[in-house]
Amino acid sequence: MGTGVRVRVGSALHSEVVEWMDAEAELLDDYREREWLEGMVSRDIVYQVPLRQTVERARGMGFLEGTFHLDETYGSLQSRVARNETAYAWAEDPPSRIRHFVTNIKVTDEGDGLVGVRSNLLIFRTRQDQTQPQLLSGERKDTLRREDGTLRLLHRRVLLDLTVIGTHNLSIFF
Repeated sequence: MGTGVRVRVGSALHSEVVEWMDAEAELLDDYREREWLEGMVSRDIVYQVPLRQTVERARGMGFLEGTFHLDETYGSLQSRVARNETAYAWAEDPPSRIRHFVTNIKVTDEGDGLVGVRSNLLIFRTRQDQTQPQLLSGERKDTLRREDGTLRLLHRRVLLDLTVIGTHNLSIFF
């Protein structure tokens, strides 16, 4: 998160952000990706999932600068959503069953209509008749921007806890 002022739990802004995050999770869980993209995501979005490696504590958290599992813009997110709406999205047809669990939401007011949000994320995913679910956990560092009175996702950085992602694809949205 930035250097903004921490927003107290229960304040109007904190409640608005929590409601925004709940609505986002619901849209993604319900495969309403177009509604999510057009209604909640800024056209200026930077959406990244950096690569992680296991390193000694003295070398930091192990995220490689400039190396990503996903490094998306609005255009690339739009392409992914459009592809999922066709009959050619074989990686997700039939679609995975997904639940986003978002917790530990911390909010900062960054000024100039920007809001910093730090949260923990657990994605529970099953596919077809698999008996073992796939779990993806990590931390999200988001920046929301107020655009025409509505909060929109401007920047998302997902810091996964995994160094090796044991899933058959990354066609989901974090």
